[in-house]
Amino acid sequence: MTRIAVLADLHANLSATLAVHADIQRRRIGELWVLGDLVGKGPRPREVLEWTQEHAARVIQGNWDARVAGATHRPQDLWPRSKLTPAQLSYLSELPYGIEEEFGGAWWRFVHASSRGLFHRLYPHSSLSEQLDAFLPNPALGLKEYADVLVYADTHEALFLDVEGRPLINCGSVGNPLDSTLPCYLILDFGQGGPGYTASFVRLTYDRDEEIAAAEASGMPFTREYVTELLTGAYQKRRARLGE
Repeated sequence: MTRIAVLADLHANLSATLAVHADIQRRRIGELWVLGDLVGKGPRPREVLEWTQEHAARVIQGNWDARVAGATHRPQDLWPRSKLTPAQLSYLSELPYGIEEEFGGAWWRFVHASSRGLFHRLYPHSSLSEQLDAFLPNPALGLKEYADVLVYADTHEALFLDVEGRPLINCGSVGNPLDSTLPCYLILDFGQGGPGYTASFVRLTYDRDEEIAAAEASGMPFTREYVTELLTGAYQKRRARLGE
């Protein structure tokens, strides 16, 4: 049996990342994949990036990874960029867009946001035609197969949706969940030689007070919004304020 722990949206939250890693180790899951957004929002981008490089077997690029690596220049991009080395920024910029793997005769596609682009968002309430399009090939982004299953992240909300017989699965967020205050990750179990699989979500507690203390001591912009999101699980819009 192949078992994969699928993580995403770590967002420089080291406390949550380490808690999830400890849970994966307790379950003896040997394969760990990260579907992007290692950095951004949180206070410890360098530490989370280093953790990912050490422990993840497969990593793809998220929209915040691209932004911090140089795609945009907002205050929330510039601060984590200043904490990373040129080699680390190069690593973020060169991460692949997606993963396509065959399990049990079915093609599984893993992307961060959608099959159309890093900054194109796919929602549970997106139109049926838009959801169906997510399974189509997109050679420009290296997506060559007709996907039977799509696993993605980006919206920070765990999801398992049937799209006319094709599973659409969001693995949730480790570092910045917005459907709960608890980190979430996905476990995929594939049987040998058959099409069957099991998909299960895991939520767990972590030392949130440590993460809040790290954020408040960091000097990063939008600390107030970040802490509020950790405490409430509700998205906070970032608006520049004088002095930040």
